[in-house]
Amino acid sequence: MTLAIVLAADAPAASLPTRSGERLADRLADQLRRAGADEVRHAAGLDELAALVDVATGPVLVTGADLVAHTAVLRHLATSPVGPTVALVLTDPPGDGHTAVREERGQVVGAGPPEALDGGATGVFGGALRVGVDHLPSLAAAARVAAAAPPVAGPAVDRLFAGLAGRGVLTFAQRVRLLVAHRVGDPAGLAAAEAAVAAVDEDRAELKLSVKERDDFFTTFFVSTWSPYVTKASAKLGLGPTAVTMISVAFAVAAAVLFGTGGRLALVAGAVLLYLGFVLDCVDGQLARYTRHFSAWGGWLDTMADRAKEYVVYAGLGYGATQAGFRYGWALAIAAITLQTVRHMTDTWYGVLHDEAARRPKAVGTAGGGIGDKLNAASNRVQADTGSVSYWLKRTVVFPIGERWALIAITVALFGPLVSLYAVLGWGVLAFAYTGALRTLRARWMRVPVLDTVDATLHRDDGPLARLLPVLRPVGPLTLAVVAALGPAALLVAALLTREGAEGLRWAVPVALLVLLAAGLGAGAAHAGPLDWLVPAALRAGEYLFAIAVGVVGDVPPWLIFGYVFVLTLHHYDLTARLEKRQSAPPLHGGTLGWEGRSVLLALAAIVGFAGIGMATLGTYLLVVFVGSVALAWVVLPARAARASVGLVGAGGRSPG
Repeated sequence: MTLAIVLAADAPAASLPTRSGERLADRLADQLRRAGADEVRHAAGLDELAALVDVATGPVLVTGADLVAHTAVLRHLATSPVGPTVALVLTDPPGDGHTAVREERGQVVGAGPPEALDGGATGVFGGALRVGVDHLPSLAAAARVAAAAPPVAGPAVDRLFAGLAGRGVLTFAQRVRLLVAHRVGDPAGLAAAEAAVAAVDEDRAELKLSVKERDDFFTTFFVSTWSPYVTKASAKLGLGPTAVTMISVAFAVAAAVLFGTGGRLALVAGAVLLYLGFVLDCVDGQLARYTRHFSAWGGWLDTMADRAKEYVVYAGLGYGATQAGFRYGWALAIAAITLQTVRHMTDTWYGVLHDEAARRPKAVGTAGGGIGDKLNAASNRVQADTGSVSYWLKRTVVFPIGERWALIAITVALFGPLVSLYAVLGWGVLAFAYTGALRTLRARWMRVPVLDTVDATLHRDDGPLARLLPVLRPVGPLTLAVVAALGPAALLVAALLTREGAEGLRWAVPVALLVLLAAGLGAGAAHAGPLDWLVPAALRAGEYLFAIAVGVVGDVPPWLIFGYVFVLTLHHYDLTARLEKRQSAPPLHGGTLGWEGRSVLLALAAIVGFAGIGMATLGTYLLVVFVGSVALAWVVLPARAARASVGLVGAGGRSPG
């Protein structure tokens, strides 16, 4: 249940009459109801607001009584998926007593009088915020402190927000684009703001807003130019984002089947389906933003479906290349899925690194500038130069998903699956080298630890064995993880070079395993180094390389090796999807055995000569655990919690919200 509070304290505009004749404060209350609030209350002062917050059981929307805005602005604030606590931020000049804001990477990292931010303000508080349930005690405390403080000029809602930010509550910024929102203080300002609101078609603006403000080159010019029409049609048909996601998956699977079938007509048809599937992949997000239908399940499904679709296409290309007579078609597909997953792991954790750096701005630059400082400044300049050649080159060279799907569609239609796989691998390697080098330099400059801010054991994917190993602190967890990956890499190279007699290398499997297990010596160490955000990617690389090497040594069919690695990627993408939402471990995570436990079982199977059976059995087991964990996390446990909540309310208790 969402409670909305209109705070009229120290806001003379609250009683101003609007065009419709009602008071501005009353119109705001009506807009909040239409924006999704279940209950709307007026608070004459901060103490009254604190009392209302004390008994709230769900998110709380707070607005001052001087805001003139489209209802969609308030609806976007109420439904924003970026985080539990979100503040409206405007680009207007700050009025008397208004709170200035400094924002980095979408997070409010400073709030107060403009002079207190030393010229670092990037906007002004828009007089409205949504506060998540976990932050309600901080909101109530900030309200009481502000109420007890000596009177100062300006609206009470600004003092409230500044106090909340001063308590360290992580607050995300909600910017206004295409729509209108202004704070007013007199009849002339009210009339001007109302005229600006009336001049904008709200629904048309919302449809345009469904498209990401900054996207990659292919998506911007070859998808987003017409996908909003599909979004509008989907909304009229009553399709939800999840339904569109599943249709997109069906298109990608069909494309993969056609790529495997071969023949020019099938390849061209598959390329067309792949493109349309990518369009729908964009539409599901646009539809969610247009209809404001966000959910944790939808976000998780979108992340998992994106990766699953791409890797099913790799499988189709590998099969198609093999059927066309190329011996190592599946090998290229295995290389592509491994490379892309390791790349995604670095992308995810580099994003976390930047978010953490934004929350701790004083930590940035402690290395005294140098090349990292210069790279950071250059990157910011390019990002600010929207639409320039350098801007698009920077966004394209990293090989984002739109460019990957476009490259696959074009190359497979013109040249076939083999060339397509080579193209994906070639560009992928170059992109990995480019981003890896620059990000490493910038990370050394930032010197911000990130793994120590989360459950490192969970995101390392350590199992019971790794937790039992002694800790080798002087070496560092990243060095251990990188060295550990070299053992499987060496075994794989040796197996490929002696392909015909690879089974004779079975004696080397336990040696490679021992080298791999060295990564477990860093499990209990602090992950506070400037580059330790690379540890999860290094561990993924080590485990995947070991599984592939065991498969080659054990003469396992390449399609089975691909399938096993694919199941591993599902498990690891589940962890990264949960990381983005700061969610807890999957319900059955303990049953996944950890990277070291899975590797030990594969090694034992290879040593006794049953590598194929072992890999198939372990892969099937992990898939069953994954599906069971998904069912528990998104169906069984939520239903059980809902029944418990209903029972608690029926017994006269208070719902936990």
